[in-house]
Amino acid sequence: MVVTQTNLPGIKAPFRGKVRDVYDLGELMLIVATDRLSAFDVVLPDPIPDKGRVLTQLAAYWFNRTKDKFPNHLITTEVKDFPAPFRDLPELLQGRSMLVRKGRVLPVECVVRGYLAGSGWQEYRRTGKVHGHLLPDGLRESDRLPEPLFTPTTKATTGHDLPMTWEELVRTVGQETAEQIRAISLALYREAARQAEEAGIIIADTKFEFAWIDNQLTVVDEIFTPDSSRFWPLDGYCPGQAQPSFDKQYIRDYLESIGWDKQPPAPALPPEVIAATREKYLEAYRRITGHELSPD
Repeated sequence: MVVTQTNLPGIKAPFRGKVRDVYDLGELMLIVATDRLSAFDVVLPDPIPDKGRVLTQLAAYWFNRTKDKFPNHLITTEVKDFPAPFRDLPELLQGRSMLVRKGRVLPVECVVRGYLAGSGWQEYRRTGKVHGHLLPDGLRESDRLPEPLFTPTTKATTGHDLPMTWEELVRTVGQETAEQIRAISLALYREAARQAEEAGIIIADTKFEFAWIDNQLTVVDEIFTPDSSRFWPLDGYCPGQAQPSFDKQYIRDYLESIGWDKQPPAPALPPEVIAATREKYLEAYRRITGHELSPD
């Protein structure tokens, strides 16, 4: 079943993000990952089948593997354990929905870069720096960085996220909280990057979100999915060039190749591009978890 949005009779309409429909249940929330896809901060007109299920099940996989060290907001992905009337909608919600605790979300995207790619590579070529961090001369595209870098951005509800300096981050969330989210982000990235390499995947970069829940900094939204991370196959890693990837980069590259100006409306996607994108998401799930995606 392809799901582009949810509309449940008798239920208050959800908040619709670029990809997710979020239902406010008081102290809890129900997050439904649709098959919508955004690129360059614009929602594309064509869904990617199974995308929402990959995002939910891969995020749940990582939440469960890291929860002992890094508390997160996940309660369950089992529809039978959802409150009414959501538990009565397994055909729509199973495999693409998370019941989570609600908290006060920090207005920051916590980006961690382990490799020189994307906008980081472009900035390094111009300035020798990434997000203000001075790097050694002579690095190549896709090189592993001497140490992972914490490069926070704003969390824009519309338009593009913008880089934040450390001073801007401190002014936004406070000194102590800024130091905490930096430390957690770097530690969580290192832990998952090590586990992913054992499965043959390089996590080149990723991003996290945090919320205060019961006076504790808690990881929320999603972690280590093809929407929030740049995944490369370890067996084909070859620095000095762009890498093949199991994430949104394939779509970004296609949109760049046709000269789209990155302003809405986005162009329609050819069927072969949709099919290839779907397979990249499924392959990321297979490689990392060692399993096929569960059926609808």
